Amino acid sequence: MADVITYRDAVAEGIAREMRRDASVVCLGEDIAAAGGVFKTTTGLLKEFGPERVWDTPISEQAIVGAAMGAAMTGMRPVAEIMFSDFLACCWDYLANEIPKVRYMTGGQVTVPLVVRTANGGGLGFGAQHSQATENWALTVPGLKIAAPATPADVVGMLAAAIRSDDPVVFFEHKGLFATKGPPPPPGHVVELGRAAVVREGGDITLVALASMVPLALKAAGVLAGEGIEAEVVDLRCLVPLDAATVLTSLTKTSRLVTVEENPYQGGWGATVVAVVADEGFGLMDAPVRRVAGECVPLPFADALEQQVIPTVDKVVTEVRRLAAY
Repeated sequence: MADVITYRDAVAEGIAREMRRDASVVCLGEDIAAAGGVFKTTTGLLKEFGPERVWDTPISEQAIVGAAMGAAMTGMRPVAEIMFSDFLACCWDYLANEIPKVRYMTGGQVTVPLVVRTANGGGLGFGAQHSQATENWALTVPGLKIAAPATPADVVGMLAAAIRSDDPVVFFEHKGLFATKGPPPPPGHVVELGRAAVVREGGDITLVALASMVPLALKAAGVLAGEGIEAEVVDLRCLVPLDAATVLTSLTKTSRLVTVEENPYQGGWGATVVAVVADEGFGLMDAPVRRVAGECVPLPFADALEQQVIPTVDKVVTEVRRLAAY
């Protein structure tokens, strides 16, 4: 295997590894077969596994997720692609009202082991209907696991865990990360869902981030280090299960917290993390908690305007300076 792998290629690699391992794993979605996916994240799957296991579907999110639900209930492990996470709204009844409730409503007699993959997030000037970070939508629904990897190795490892999970998983792949590169994962690589990673050590402040906000937080930490402020960066990786323990452990060292999220401030995942910290770690804190989040407006198409709305390195650095001086 190459010295590096792109995030984009890691998606196809992660799916292929599980399809080789388990014949019950199938893929379905728009343009995922011959075309290799609109973001080229399913390249090579049709060639290796054939049309029996890699299915092109009509342009109907309800059909894709409904078919995946039925397949999962009857013994398969489907990996369904919704092209843009904004389009989860088109199949929301299945995702919010049907899939997460089947196991509970049947007393465990029927499981729905499926993964809904989707391209998520902004920063690329795709406009208001193709740029949203929608993890917070799924976070409101009990019964869904939520994964959002930041590195190619985590894509592969977390896909393995997601596909093997007997619970439904919504798997957010960030569009802004597709071209990024990282070390390839070893054979058999599995990253347990619900285990955060400390990706930079520091003693002055804790930055908690997810997906594309992880490299952004690391860049901000680099700037701050030049000013004598050492930030610890925690990559949550998953929102459900949520690894609050790693966040609280970090706060025992730093006593200061900034969450960095692309979700809108209103109802974003950072609010949940902050609430847990207030409940379970209030005595650890030496300063108020700050949330750097998206603005509560539709995402602009123009690059300069989009940068005003989503978190940036400068916004994070500014908040951390204020907290460090508190």
